[in-house]
Amino acid sequence: MGAYDDWNKIDDDEDEELQDTFYETKKDVILFAIDCSESMLKTREDPEYEDVQTCHLLTALEAAMQIQKKKVITGPNDAVGIMFFNTTRKNEVDAQSSEIKTGNFVYQQIETINAPKIQELIHLIDAAREDPNLLRETFPPIPGGRVPMGDVFTSCNWIIRDGAPKTASKRVFLITDEDDPNPGPGKERLLTTAKTTLIDLTQAGIMVEPFFISTEEKPFDQTVFYSSVLLPNGQNDDEGDSSILPESISITRIDDLLAQMRFHESPKRALFSIPFQLADGFVIGVKGYGLVVEQKKGSYIYFYDTNHGLEPVTRKSAYYDEETDQEVPKAEILYGFALAAAENGDNEDEEQENDRVVGMLTRKVPVGSRVFYTDEEVRSFRTMGLEPGIKLLGFKDRSELAFEDNIKRSTFIYPDEMSYSGSKRTFSALLHAMIKKDKIGLVLALTRRNSSPIFCALLPQEEKDEDGWNEPAGFHLIPLPFADDIRAAPIESGHRASKELRDAALKWVNKLSVKNGTYPPDSYPNPALAYHNAQLEASAFREEFDEESFEDLTLPKYSMIRKRAGPLLKEWRQSLVKADNSLPITEDIPVETKKRKSDTPLGEIEVREMYESSTLSKLRVDQMKMFLKAHGMSVSGKKADLEARIAEFLDTN
Repeated sequence: MGAYDDWNKIDDDEDEELQDTFYETKKDVILFAIDCSESMLKTREDPEYEDVQTCHLLTALEAAMQIQKKKVITGPNDAVGIMFFNTTRKNEVDAQSSEIKTGNFVYQQIETINAPKIQELIHLIDAAREDPNLLRETFPPIPGGRVPMGDVFTSCNWIIRDGAPKTASKRVFLITDEDDPNPGPGKERLLTTAKTTLIDLTQAGIMVEPFFISTEEKPFDQTVFYSSVLLPNGQNDDEGDSSILPESISITRIDDLLAQMRFHESPKRALFSIPFQLADGFVIGVKGYGLVVEQKKGSYIYFYDTNHGLEPVTRKSAYYDEETDQEVPKAEILYGFALAAAENGDNEDEEQENDRVVGMLTRKVPVGSRVFYTDEEVRSFRTMGLEPGIKLLGFKDRSELAFEDNIKRSTFIYPDEMSYSGSKRTFSALLHAMIKKDKIGLVLALTRRNSSPIFCALLPQEEKDEDGWNEPAGFHLIPLPFADDIRAAPIESGHRASKELRDAALKWVNKLSVKNGTYPPDSYPNPALAYHNAQLEASAFREEFDEESFEDLTLPKYSMIRKRAGPLLKEWRQSLVKADNSLPITEDIPVETKKRKSDTPLGEIEVREMYESSTLSKLRVDQMKMFLKAHGMSVSGKKADLEARIAEFLDTN
């Protein structure tokens, strides 16, 4: 049985909620393992830029660059590296490169995110867009052969082992378009070797996130090789068919590569890892995951200038004695609670003293003064002497759990096989039995040492895979409210809509429903946070931030609403007025206050006229970039660089 000493990592006595800073301290390491074979270098027409050739390798590099640029803001302490396989380019001779297998080239070592490395990658991408043969010349593919996938996984292991911190979450983003990397008579042996080396990766705490590129000309069949090597969730599964991989990891449109990576960008970090007691002496291990977390702006960091450059200021909290003006160790601090003052005339009570017994010690406290407790005693009051864990108390019918009982966000728990052997099998048996009998569990949970125990409902969830959205099997841990947590709403009277009014509303609701019934959160970022991050990104890469180029994607598309459901909304409004004339009704659908920017680039004649009249500087940055993209030129740099690039183009053409 594993020890749970990690519970003591959090020491926050003032706040019962888990702080986000605890998770930010754990770094995330991503190694991009990109296939550099002949098929990945095959050129094709770029769907975004006119008269520009691209390839799968270039698209993969663009996705890696975008992930790194985003991590500059969201995870500046994270580390990223890039490795190419199936290339004849050799690594520089050093101690680490001797461990890298032949056919694998390390383009970027595992290093903390930094702007110069990203700018170097941006320049490579811009140069490759101008010269389609640059990537083939820089990273020549292996002629007529491929590197065994076992060697690829071994090289990834060496790179991450030497460059990643021990406490970091480590992942490999595997990008390839070849479903049969090792054909031939030795395929079975190479398949076994690849599976063995992958197990070595997972045992070292490294997860593999595959991104398979599938096109109409070359569909990707997972069953040929990878379904026998890669296991779901990167770990062994005793139940079901472990040779089947989810279809969502296959990318049918290469343009969706970045969109797929965003879903896997944030690592799955457990909020807690605690024992789950089913009965006396019957314990399994579980991990808890937060399904909904608010993304906030990063905290401010102060820097001081040293001989070696800017260094972040380390914050430290200290307690000082007012009389001696000396620092007091935290372990010696006592916590007191104010008591009511003694009433006049109660002389006998004033002379009495309170005795408080702690173990074998007794401290005398005068009546009316403060009672003091040590840090450990205050902690014991909060936890009621319980150790972190979940204890099953019993079962109830599913119908006993009301909607209003869910007053706080739940936690999703999943078995932890590394803590207690057999946890996964026992967890699965309990889950299926509760689903079959339509039951919920009642548990007493203490998720960490300095929180308070709470009663929770254990709601089972069956595994589902619909429309590419996968819901794993597990339990939702729902905190149950106490009696004073639920109060009656101060409503004296309510309005009930008639069936005709509901039917009229249903018509325009159906017209404006989200496509496929799914909401992609990455497509609608928080505008305030996105604006803040865009400014930080421009500052990090020393580019001029163009405020006019920023677009709030959360603004309603009134023109689309008017086109799809305008008549239905008017019909519903008329029905609503007839039902109750006293209700305030908006006269019409609001009109867009700000015209959405057009994706149509400016013509060369317009730009040339502005150039001849020396008014190129009046163009916005996005207009300059669109003009440069349309003519296959680089779009990196500040506004002055873009203006100079356009002027040079107009001079020579």
